[in-house]
Amino acid sequence: MSNARRWLRRLLWTLGGIVALALLIMGGGLFWLHHAMVTSLPMIDGSVQLVGLSAPVTVRRDGHGIPHIEAASQDDLFLAQGYTTAQDRLWQMDMLRRNAAGDLAEILGPTLLEHDRAQRVFQFRNVAQRVYNSLPEADRHRYEQYARGVNLFIQQAEQNQARLPAEFRLLRYHPRPWSGVDSVLIGLNMVLSLDNHFEDKLTRERIANHLHDSKLEAELYPTGSWRDQPPTAAVADMTQPHPAPPQNDDEDNDQTQTRLNSPGISSEDLRALHAALGAQACSGCVPGSNNWVIAGKHTASGRAMLANDMHLGLSVPNIWYMADLKAPGLHVAGVTLPGVPLVIAGHNDHVAWGFTALYGDVQDIYVEKLDGKGNYAGPQGQWLPLAHAFETIHVRFGKDVKVEVQLTAHGPLMNPIFHSETRPIALHWTLYDPALAAIPLYEMNTAPDWQHFSNALAAWCWPTQNVVYADDAGHIAYHAVGKVPLRPNGLVGLPIQDAQHEWQGYIPFDELPYSVDPPSGLLATANARVTPNDTKFPLTLDWPDPYRAERVYMDLRGRDKLTREDMLAVQTDIYSEVDQELAHRFAYAIDQTAQTSQTAGVDSRLKQAADLLRSWDGRVSTDSAAASIIFRARQAFWPLILEPKLGSDWEMYGWAEKDFAEEEIIMHGGVSTGSDPANPATPNEWLPSGYKNWDALLTEAVRRGLERGKAPADLSKWNYGSWHVIDLEHPVYSLLPIVKGWAGTGEQPLNGDGNTIKQVGRAFGPSQRFTMDWSAPDASTENIVLGESGNPASNWFSDQWAAWYSGTTFPLPFSPPAVAAQTTHTLQLVP
Repeated sequence: MSNARRWLRRLLWTLGGIVALALLIMGGGLFWLHHAMVTSLPMIDGSVQLVGLSAPVTVRRDGHGIPHIEAASQDDLFLAQGYTTAQDRLWQMDMLRRNAAGDLAEILGPTLLEHDRAQRVFQFRNVAQRVYNSLPEADRHRYEQYARGVNLFIQQAEQNQARLPAEFRLLRYHPRPWSGVDSVLIGLNMVLSLDNHFEDKLTRERIANHLHDSKLEAELYPTGSWRDQPPTAAVADMTQPHPAPPQNDDEDNDQTQTRLNSPGISSEDLRALHAALGAQACSGCVPGSNNWVIAGKHTASGRAMLANDMHLGLSVPNIWYMADLKAPGLHVAGVTLPGVPLVIAGHNDHVAWGFTALYGDVQDIYVEKLDGKGNYAGPQGQWLPLAHAFETIHVRFGKDVKVEVQLTAHGPLMNPIFHSETRPIALHWTLYDPALAAIPLYEMNTAPDWQHFSNALAAWCWPTQNVVYADDAGHIAYHAVGKVPLRPNGLVGLPIQDAQHEWQGYIPFDELPYSVDPPSGLLATANARVTPNDTKFPLTLDWPDPYRAERVYMDLRGRDKLTREDMLAVQTDIYSEVDQELAHRFAYAIDQTAQTSQTAGVDSRLKQAADLLRSWDGRVSTDSAAASIIFRARQAFWPLILEPKLGSDWEMYGWAEKDFAEEEIIMHGGVSTGSDPANPATPNEWLPSGYKNWDALLTEAVRRGLERGKAPADLSKWNYGSWHVIDLEHPVYSLLPIVKGWAGTGEQPLNGDGNTIKQVGRAFGPSQRFTMDWSAPDASTENIVLGESGNPASNWFSDQWAAWYSGTTFPLPFSPPAVAAQTTHTLQLVP
């Protein structure tokens, strides 16, 4: 017994020693990392000498760390902008350019190989170089000055390794010098996230080949809706359904011909493409935004107002970096894209502007013909030689990977991304047009009025956007922008296999939707259809859902004396009419099933679900049980109707207007109108076998939603916020225990959904909120999600989180007295 005790004692001491050693190592690692973060905090007071400046530059930081940069020349200003942005966001900037160029695996290892392969196939680095070389000399000079500023910071940080952001030291690599091409690269990757349609065309081809039914396909893939409120159309009665946009018969015929000639891409290849593109996983998370402008006759001050919140994937750090830039001939403030000079969205002394994604279709998929000898068939049937680009992907902890990209006149063949696709599939994209290279940010930043601003917009190439405008003279305006191809034979939502669908130039700028000073005094967009029913130039088949745009008009139309507080209330609105409508429909289905069922088809939980659904106010709040029920029921509905027809491929289905498709199918289930006058109604083709009627199917959707959502026994306690959360994580620090808590938000209950004006998901939502009030520019507000700094040790890493999360905001000072009053730190950059 004595020996046993001694052995046990030794074992416990050994285990204790191992634990203590592990804790010591972990503690040492945490201490090192925290020290690395602290020592890399930027200098924000005093003076720093920068080679290349012609005169001192003053960088004033306000209480949120937002830099207000004032220079004696624009050259010095852009150099200082590059330097200051790198102080706060250098590692993020490096990741953004690597992400675009396909260089992530070089640092993060083989898990990023397929992503990098796709980016290399897209030829972003080569496109960026071509665009940069084609820019006017003045634009290139601004990019070069910005790059000089970034490189001056890199040089200073490299001289003292402790000043490099901790991520570089943790991952043991050094940043390469910055270039103007890197700035263009970052912008191009934003184009991919906002103007990407080709994946849906490949997916639709596979879905269509399963269905073999053009009517069902049309119901899954609507183009526009009766709920749309195009900003250029006549004011619609929002209390009544209005006509849906007409369908394009030529499109159906073309797609039928295409479909008959192609077997469709495999599910494996679609999943590989989806993973490589890193698409949003949450329902309704379609990158987009809200924006609107209101004439002075509807505001309390009598001056025009503008509001804008851009919905994107949310990251740590934020995608945006706020800044105020001032030099002779230029004074502008708003959000910048780290790595890119100037302001993307914001205001100057006279004009303000904001964006939402237009979703113009700027991509087509062509199935090329090859002769096996290195040639492809051109549009006129002539054989042309394939071009080749050779790429080498460096992989950390692995071997280099060679990628050969073949190119036709349409664009690159995407086959290296796929595993089994044998058809030569080319991506045709406006990005690949060598005639397009304008980035008119400077002209927008300096515009004094609508005429100059619209002249700048006319040069805008990509991404396609909805731009709203308000100025200090009281004018408001809207214009769709971007180069959208002219397709004389119509838009095609599937891969093209003929020569009849070649592009013929671009839709003229003045033929894109626009409106200036409308009598209504209100213009708003939220990604839904902006073309009127009688448009001569369809822009896309893939408009996003109409609900946010419809709700914005309902919130604002007919109201006067509007204030900045009213703008924020609209931006944070969490009422969903469609969810409330469908909640009532599901409740009715449960009631009907309970009345007609001869067995125990409806139990007490389903009856409680029906009671909660029918009494719900439609607000998607964190304490709502009905919001949980309807969300999960809608999720469960899709596999119920799609799996019998598509098998496991039902998960591939996606469409920007998917939620509207679901609304129409659910609300009009039961019977569908037939084409035979003698037999006007036929059984609903979406109703699977085994269900007595449509109500029984909807009841089953609720039942499955409760089961799969792991609802509690008492549904009234199933709070939406108990599982619907936001959780923003740093891409590196989230992998480290304890550090993860420093560098992210953790899971937080989140109100709203994909159809509320406050459109949100787990890592998706408003990337900023901006309101411009021309009666008080210094009281105009803007905030981002977390903060200005990318360093978790900074006071400005997450100081804006509380405002974003709670739906509040704060002013962004602009005038010299307002900036001086809010300055907390001042750094002089001297020659």
